[in-house]
Amino acid sequence: MANPLYDRLFGRHAGRDTPFLHRPGGTTLTHDAFVRMAARYAHALTAAGLEPGDRLAVQIAKSPENLAVYAACAQAGVIFLPLNTAYPPAEVDYFVGNSGAKLLLCDPADAAALAPVAAGHGARLMTLAADGTGSFPAAAEGQPESFDTVDRAADDLAAFLYTSGTTGRSKGAMLTQDNLLSNAETLVETWRFTADDVLLHALPIFHTHGLFVATNITLLAGGSMIFLPKFDTDAVIEALPRATTMMGVPTFYTRLLDDPRFTGALVRHFRLFVSGSAPLLADTHQQFEAVTGHRILERYGMTETNMNTSNPYDGERRAGTVGFPLPGVELKVTNPETGEDLPRGETGMIEVRGPNVFQGYWQMPEKTKEELRADGFFITGDLGLIDADGYVQIVGRGKDLIISGGFNVYPKEVELVLDAQPGVKESAVIGAPHPDFGEGVVAVLAAEPGARPDTEAIAAALGGSLARFKQPKHYAVVDDLPRNTMGKVQKAALRADFADVFR
Repeated sequence: MANPLYDRLFGRHAGRDTPFLHRPGGTTLTHDAFVRMAARYAHALTAAGLEPGDRLAVQIAKSPENLAVYAACAQAGVIFLPLNTAYPPAEVDYFVGNSGAKLLLCDPADAAALAPVAAGHGARLMTLAADGTGSFPAAAEGQPESFDTVDRAADDLAAFLYTSGTTGRSKGAMLTQDNLLSNAETLVETWRFTADDVLLHALPIFHTHGLFVATNITLLAGGSMIFLPKFDTDAVIEALPRATTMMGVPTFYTRLLDDPRFTGALVRHFRLFVSGSAPLLADTHQQFEAVTGHRILERYGMTETNMNTSNPYDGERRAGTVGFPLPGVELKVTNPETGEDLPRGETGMIEVRGPNVFQGYWQMPEKTKEELRADGFFITGDLGLIDADGYVQIVGRGKDLIISGGFNVYPKEVELVLDAQPGVKESAVIGAPHPDFGEGVVAVLAAEPGARPDTEAIAAALGGSLARFKQPKHYAVVDDLPRNTMGKVQKAALRADFADVFR
């Protein structure tokens, strides 16, 4: 027996004295040094009492050492649970308790606040700082630099990722070795990654995008990463000449476009820019291509499935779409009420099936049964359609659907019209309780710098573009739309802010 995830991503790099992680400041960690660090960490995990199948919750800053903890978990058969560093102790308490984590790894500065959390659930607390210090690396110091890799099967659990929990408590998505490995293998081939690639990595690694997409692909291809702690425009522009590829959220690209130092000459040597985690505006697509000559590749994925679709590497990367289903992934659009398949061009619920689809929600069998069909199709909660050419378009989340006067309003359709109006940087369309229509359409407009959108003129312009029931009944202008750490607009927050606008 073997350990597919560890063997394919990490173990094969033992003895490779080639660059893996380029740190800020100019130092480089080789593939072999990383594997040896992970082995010491695997010994530290077992010394702390963790056994195969146990859960390790980590709420620590992005660092090479953080990534080595992930590798150590794979080698020791421990289930890795990364947590958003913005979560307060009350939320960490839920994740530790729900997952049954045996060890909580945190930043030394948070140890006092999280000690009661760990103690309350019978978990051990250890620390790891961004600079690589802390009680955990201290425990690994002097440990052997090789570890007898624990046998694991392809369907054994490798990680938990908790959903954002915008409705109800967060759900722990259970991801197997094969869920992670099969997706990485598909993406390496689809996006043509090789050992020659240098990925500019400015994403967080508590999220599937930065961890299971960017990192796993680089490891599988044998390439290297410029490993920035976060997105900083100055640091990214300084690093771009040394990279060949970059993965980011739309905000990364809009910030670069706002900087006069970002030019086509700076990235002429680049091979690929990928965007995801939030929709990329068509205007950003066009501006980016005009400035750089590169067309951003947009794809679609989620916590429970990793990546599902991608615009083509060769061929048209179509703005406003997320491309085609990846090889091995089946995607269909169904009637949300009946589950029946819908023809191309009709909007409905996106469902996906493939080796990338998770095994269910931890300790939530009823929720799992609601969203994961017996035939393996996962009901994503995303509304979308497949156009005449086979490109998949995401219209919005099912919970974002507005039903006004008995008619369905898909926010994305309205947002596309609003985004094209003078003075509008971007928009978010939500529904608010309405005494006559059930829900009224609300348009929240983020203004272009130095501009003030004329809402009366915009309302008049929409009259020729949208049916009356789709037209906003209330407009609000803000400086910026609220977003989470991955750049997604927080419509739940907007719904709360504008809940009383028609009352």
